Amino acid sequence: METKLPSSNQTAFKWAIIYVIISIVITYTFQFLNIDQSSSAKYLGYIPFIAFMFLAQKEYKDQHGGYITFSEGLATGFKYAVISGIIMAIFIYIYLTFLSPQIFDQALSTQRDAMVQKGMSSDQIDKAMDIAKRLGPMIGAVVLAILTAIIGVVLALIGAAIFKNEKPPFDINDETTYVDPAV
Repeated sequence: METKLPSSNQTAFKWAIIYVIISIVITYTFQFLNIDQSSSAKYLGYIPFIAFMFLAQKEYKDQHGGYITFSEGLATGFKYAVISGIIMAIFIYIYLTFLSPQIFDQALSTQRDAMVQKGMSSDQIDKAMDIAKRLGPMIGAVVLAILTAIIGVVLALIGAAIFKNEKPPFDINDETTYVDPAV
């Protein structure tokens, strides 16, 4: 039985959803363990992002008979990063605004203390805190989505270089169909 090969969109979306679920679990684990948001442990969240991007690229390669061009690998990784970034941005906005606003309040308190240390006037601090309270979660979500896409491009380039294996030019197999070996 012949079936059409999955697109890179499907593969990227699947791994992005898995990453987001793992990332949400990590976020709540850090919160419940009272791990400081500014500690170096926050960088552990990058490990699943990187791993799942490479797994998305590898799966796409495997779905295509072990062949993937550099551009296909880059596209798969970039799509994964953009989808992950958008979904995580939505989650972060909801998390900071509704689910755990105390985390955002703690960050504001830390920022207030830093401004006091810099010697800013109370009027300046109040204005900055007012803006941060109103726009902080939204700006944080947008910045997260953009940074995830930028970091994703770099990592997708690395993954594409690692997994690149172009089909020989004289290979006559049809690359638009996939024969399911289980059938």
